[in-house]
Amino acid sequence: MKLPSGVDINNLIDDVRIFSWQAADILLYYSKLLEDADDKRKILENNDEEDPVTLADLKVNELMIKRINEKYKNINWDILSEENVKISTENFDNNTDWIWVLDPLDGTKDFIQGTGDYAMHLALNFKGKPYIGFVLIPDKNQLWISDREKTWCEKRDGSKYEPILLDNKNLKEMTLVTSKNHGNEVLRKLIQKINFSKTTIMGSIGCKIASIVNGESDIYICLSLPGKSSPKDWDFAAPESILKAAGGAITNLDNQELSYGKDNFEQGGIIVATNNKNTHGNICLQIKRIIEKNEIYCI
Repeated sequence: MKLPSGVDINNLIDDVRIFSWQAADILLYYSKLLEDADDKRKILENNDEEDPVTLADLKVNELMIKRINEKYKNINWDILSEENVKISTENFDNNTDWIWVLDPLDGTKDFIQGTGDYAMHLALNFKGKPYIGFVLIPDKNQLWISDREKTWCEKRDGSKYEPILLDNKNLKEMTLVTSKNHGNEVLRKLIQKINFSKTTIMGSIGCKIASIVNGESDIYICLSLPGKSSPKDWDFAAPESILKAAGGAITNLDNQELSYGKDNFEQGGIIVATNNKNTHGNICLQIKRIIEKNEIYCI
C-alpha cells in the first residue's frame, strides 16, 4: 500500500515530528498558565463540565491543520478534527480514502486538573483503518510514532526507545489501566468481578495505550452505556496505530476490529486493548463470559 502520490513516508514522519513538538510547546505553555486561577478562567473556552474546551485545544488544532495543509498542498486527503466537527461537518469529505484524524488535546479534563495525563493524537487512516499514527504526551516528553510496521518512542532531544510490552497471559494477573474521569458503575462492577492484580487510574486514551506499549500496564477496557456519550474516532485512531504496530491489539468485545468513518464518528459498546495480539481474542472471550455470567451488561 502506497501513500498518496508525492508523499514519502519517511519525509512525512519527519515533518509531523516537527509539527508535534511545536504542538507540545503550546500545550506546555497553557498547562503552566492553568496553575493560576485568573489565567485558568481566560483559557477555558466553555463551561461544559462533560466536554470542556480550552484555548490549548483550539491553538493546537489550528497549528496542526495549518502545518499539514501548508506542507502538503493539493494532496488527495482530508482532515477530521474533533474541534472542527464540533463546529460543522459540512467541509469534511468522509468518502476520501486517506483521512487525517486529529484530537488536538485528548484528556482535556486532566489537562485542566494538572495531572499531566493528556495527549495529542494524530493518525492517517486509509479506507477507515489507521495507517500511521502519532501520540504526543508533552508532560512525559514522549512522542510515540508508528509507521505501520513498528512503533517507537522519541524524546525531544531525538533519542529513541522501543516498546516494552509485558506478557501476562492470565486475565487476573494483568494490570488494568482505566479512566479517571469517564468511568461508570457498570464498568466499575466489571472491574471488581475480574479482580485484576493491579489497577492504575489515568486520563487520556492515548496515555493509557502508551502505558501498555511502555510496559506499565497490560489492558484497557472502555465501556460506553447506551444513550450516553461514547468515545469518537479521534480518541482511538492514533492509539490503535501505535498499539497494533507494537504487537498489541484493540478490538470490540467480539474481537472485531474497530470501524472508523461512521456518520456519528462514535466508538461505542465495549472496547478492549491488550498487550498481546496472540492472546487478545481469548482475553476478550474471558471478559465476555464474566459479563454474561454476572449479568453486568446487555451484550
